[in-house]
Amino acid sequence: MTIISEAVLQSLMEDMRQAGEAEVLPRFLGVTADGIRAKTAPDDIVTDADLGAERRLSAALSTHFPEALIVGEEAVSADPTLLDRLADAKLAAIIDPVDGTWNFAHGVPLFGMIVAVVSGGETVAGLVHYPVTGDFLVARPGEGAWHIARDGARTRLSVAAAVPVGEMSGFVPLHMFSPQEQAAFAPRLLRFGRTTTWRCSAFEYRMVATGAMTFSLNADMKPWDHAAGELIHREAGGYSGLLSGEPYRPAMTQGRLLLAPDAASWEAIRESLR
Repeated sequence: MTIISEAVLQSLMEDMRQAGEAEVLPRFLGVTADGIRAKTAPDDIVTDADLGAERRLSAALSTHFPEALIVGEEAVSADPTLLDRLADAKLAAIIDPVDGTWNFAHGVPLFGMIVAVVSGGETVAGLVHYPVTGDFLVARPGEGAWHIARDGARTRLSVAAAVPVGEMSGFVPLHMFSPQEQAAFAPRLLRFGRTTTWRCSAFEYRMVATGAMTFSLNADMKPWDHAAGELIHREAGGYSGLLSGEPYRPAMTQGRLLLAPDAASWEAIRESLR
């Protein structure tokens, strides 16, 4: 398994910061309809910022890891076979150049940039950058999860304390589930204290990894949404797994990923949704 040193982690952060300043923030402040295009559906969009940031980050990651498979969200949109190669790749770098593109394109500052490094099928570094505020969430296995402010100040992350189901708050993107799942889940969500969705994995992972929210149930298993965040949440003390009971792996593309503060809370949430 590849070990990511502190020096490499700092270099990756600088690459993300530069890509955000060069490709993302200027376009957010001046976003126009000309720079927005639909992909698979009217609300599944790509912007010039996504494309520009992914090009820049792909080049930087190829420099750091010349032997790595580079898996970018927009590259996979153009060549879906990239995802098929992820499971067998000895080393891979996964990029979400602008996570929360719908928010970004509509002037909502809830978006981020995500990079994960995967070695031997396990995430060995997860980084989330928030260009608007200039800060990061980062984690490496066994090293804890950290918030790193724009000025470099570091704060160790910790998930929420365990509470009864009726007091839990969580993210559930109900609109992304199948009609059958929506019908099943909708009345059961009333068992929780509060559920919502922010249309942005970067910020939803931030909320569960910092303890601001209790849990997250995900409907879409794209590696660029979850490989970094799942590691950050786990290193912050959290527990995760698919509703089927399988442990999460970055190459997974099917299933429903549930994150909770601990195993008992995870099981209580799963039972409440049944």
